[in-house]
Amino acid sequence: MLYADWVKRDSLLVTEDEFKKDLLANYSKMLPFGVGSKDAPYFIPPYEWYNKQIVSWTEDLGLQVVNFSPGTSSTADYTYPEMGKSYRSSAEIYDSILDFEKGDPHGLNGFILLVHIGTDPRRKDKFYDKLDQLLTELKAKQYTFVKINKLLD
Repeated sequence: MLYADWVKRDSLLVTEDEFKKDLLANYSKMLPFGVGSKDAPYFIPPYEWYNKQIVSWTEDLGLQVVNFSPGTSSTADYTYPEMGKSYRSSAEIYDSILDFEKGDPHGLNGFILLVHIGTDPRRKDKFYDKLDQLLTELKAKQYTFVKINKLLD
């Protein structure tokens, strides 16, 4: 569900009631797996696209909106070759992460890297298959990894 217009971001496409019902319905689907809002208090809105009103409504529910750190192409891991210029191969995504790490004075310290757990079947080159290699390389550079609650608290 897209919450805000792509062009006029402050224009909502949902009502407060629709938004809250949708978000709470998602949490109810996770309950059978032992995941409630206290276990997962962080929320990344669909398409990572939202506005201040969505943040406020999320906070009303006792949750916190979070988003990925910009600067790499990790979010393009959902693309597939038929998307043309938008497509990014796993090698390109991988390199964009390491290039950012080299080029930023803080490297990837405090970075929230978004990787999708599922992608379109047309994408044969799954970036998540490179995660072990990426984590091994970053650990060799002395990076440690923490859960998002530890990062944000």
